[in-house]
Amino acid sequence: MTSTDETGATDAPMTVPAFDPADPGPPCAYARLRAEQPVVKALMPNGETGWLISRHEDVRAAFADPRLTRPLLSAWPPREDADAPPPCLPTFLEMTGEHHTRVRRAVSPLFSRRRLEFMAPRIRAMAEELIDTMVRGSADGTGDLVASFTEPLPLRVLCETVGLPHEDRDLYLPHTLTLLSAAGLSMDEILEALYALQDYASGLIDRREKEFEEGGAGGDDYISLLLAESRREGGDLTRDDVVSFVVTMLMAGYKTNIQHTANALLALLTHPGQLRRLRDEPEGIDAAVEELLRYVPLMNAINVLVALEDFTLHGQRIRAGDAVLPVIASANRDPEAFPEPDLLDLTRSPNAHTAFGYGPHYCTGAHLTRLQLSVALRVLLEKLPDLELAEPADSLPWDETTPLRAPARLPVRW
Repeated sequence: MTSTDETGATDAPMTVPAFDPADPGPPCAYARLRAEQPVVKALMPNGETGWLISRHEDVRAAFADPRLTRPLLSAWPPREDADAPPPCLPTFLEMTGEHHTRVRRAVSPLFSRRRLEFMAPRIRAMAEELIDTMVRGSADGTGDLVASFTEPLPLRVLCETVGLPHEDRDLYLPHTLTLLSAAGLSMDEILEALYALQDYASGLIDRREKEFEEGGAGGDDYISLLLAESRREGGDLTRDDVVSFVVTMLMAGYKTNIQHTANALLALLTHPGQLRRLRDEPEGIDAAVEELLRYVPLMNAINVLVALEDFTLHGQRIRAGDAVLPVIASANRDPEAFPEPDLLDLTRSPNAHTAFGYGPHYCTGAHLTRLQLSVALRVLLEKLPDLELAEPADSLPWDETTPLRAPARLPVRW
């Protein structure tokens, strides 16, 4: 991160920009901040303040800056209560140093392109089954893609790949949804949800360990493979690391993919010319996936980093202990990085978006997210080539229960 002479922020913190009605993209206010106040002190929903960073170059630099660290969700902001419960296990995003290196080394092969080529037919079969079920259940050639497709698919993929019991969803999903709104919650609410997920994951692994001890060979899901590594002499993982993996996948792999897929499909359905081109030229799907990841925020939430030392950025003095808030959704609409950034261009290349972060904590599951969206698009285009919205886009209800935001219904006809 480099320093400049630029100034612009006042001493009084601004409020984190509010979302625009019925729009999954970043709030329009970020355009002004990128131009005039690229580093500005802001008040978060939980009452804490932090430095909003809105430009593409600065956001990428922040994620890779060794002067900034990710705090534990269960320990930030710091509590002064001497009787406060101990922090939860770190998720993969919060691990640092040798611990992070060791765990990432063990987990990364599970998300490699080669491994995911093995998973692709399973994901495709799930997507095809959901579309076939929707079509069979429709008497008039209409349906709701959210209820029939974008909501059930990510959970099925998560359960299949990670090894989560689908029948336990009422145990782990409510806590997962709570944590997606952590920026506006009290520490007690955050800890309650984190402890509940951690306890669930620990109990699940207890059951898997018992299966191993009883002579079970385990499966090819991620939990089985990582648990086998944790039991191997000299292995890179501990049992706690496997618990952290389950919690991380629940937080990062469920609701984010539901809402991003729904938003991506809405973007395509409201750009019928580009949708037709994609149907006629399916070889362009990979580029389209990258553009949809840039155009529609995968995360419209606040990322929190904490400064380890004092430094200056764009004229603003950031002190050790200050929160720094790189805004991925704003970075992906920066005109300095993307020509005509508010235009959806499925052929855009290059496309250096920051949907999956940057630097040492670049999202391990990025290829799985890409694969899931790619398969969803291919199956829809093949099975429902005449797909279109059945109601005006501006009349759709919105799910605004988390910062991600997405249409609550996607009525279509085929």
